[in-house]
Amino acid sequence: YLDVKDKGRVAQVCAAWRDASYHKSVWRGVEAKLHLRRANPSLFPSLQTRGIKKVQILSLRRSLSYVIQGMPQIESLNLCGCFNLTDNGLGHAFVQDIPSLRVLNLSLCKQITDSSLGRIAQYLKNLEVLELGGCSNITNTGLLLIAWGLHRLKSLNLRSCRHVSDVGIGHLSGMTRSAAEGCLTLEKLTFQDCQKLTDLSLKHVSKGLNKLKVLNLSFCGGISDAGMIHLSQMTQLCSLNLRSCDNISDTGIMHLAMGSLRLSGLDVSFCDKIGDQSLAYIAQGLYQLKSLSLCSCHISDDGINRMVRQMHELKTLNIGQCVRITDKGLELIADHLTQLTGIDLYGCTKITKRGLERITQLPCLKVLNLGLWQMTESERMR
Repeated sequence: YLDVKDKGRVAQVCAAWRDASYHKSVWRGVEAKLHLRRANPSLFPSLQTRGIKKVQILSLRRSLSYVIQGMPQIESLNLCGCFNLTDNGLGHAFVQDIPSLRVLNLSLCKQITDSSLGRIAQYLKNLEVLELGGCSNITNTGLLLIAWGLHRLKSLNLRSCRHVSDVGIGHLSGMTRSAAEGCLTLEKLTFQDCQKLTDLSLKHVSKGLNKLKVLNLSFCGGISDAGMIHLSQMTQLCSLNLRSCDNISDTGIMHLAMGSLRLSGLDVSFCDKIGDQSLAYIAQGLYQLKSLSLCSCHISDDGINRMVRQMHELKTLNIGQCVRITDKGLELIADHLTQLTGIDLYGCTKITKRGLERITQLPCLKVLNLGLWQMTESERMR
């Protein structure tokens, strides 16, 4: 039950406590966080004795191969933010099959290119999670290599991989079977800020990745309402993030609501073409939602009125910076959304103490974010 530092201190009490603290059950699931600076011959034997198989490298001054050789049964390797990691360094580390490795995080390793993805696809065949957020040198060729070699991949993060386009997503989705089978077991995909993606990518995803549960398309300016027709047929999809997708409007939400989706989470915050009509569509076809984010959308009390009576399962509602919402909207929420555990009202400048008093009476409410809200002078005097 102790945290990692205290587990280390316990080991220094006496020999009996040391032996007890080295028991593998004590360290189950713990991730070792290491600065790899100078040689430490006892480091990896010590980790292995404890049964630790997850490692995060906080700074990398030594060769990565030092880690791979020292931990042959490694399951998770987190190199996030190791800016000095190069293709050469990764190439020296991955020189043979590492069947135990399931999770690899290379986020913000900005020197990594498609060459490294070739190594990963060749030697890490059992990889299930690959984080490439901010690896801006990755191209469609790299995605072809992933689609060729990583057939057990469940989660892939391509945030801000600016060279990736529809062609690469086609590879992942198995559209080019002659070259690569595709990553057809994917359950989670993050395309945040991939500016070259269009609705064709969504067509590929909907045709090939039928096990997908979580899709993040936030800040993808190239997708439009037409792409939502493809997504609306994805029966396994649970969570869809369309935050700051400027070309998504009420029409796109209509397409989603009319399909066969069973979404539990939807985020359309900062989509300024979405208004009250979207809330009517959501109530009609996406009424199973547990989480809905509409921050800075052009919705009003009228839209809230159209939605609340159908949304019996809603637990989280984010309507921050929806400046047309008034106490009337809050009263409707308080009357009908009785399962709410969290609500964001940051920057809702037209609400008053009266509306807030109604909201705070919700029986399950645990989180209330008010942010910029301020009481008027007359309310302070009451």
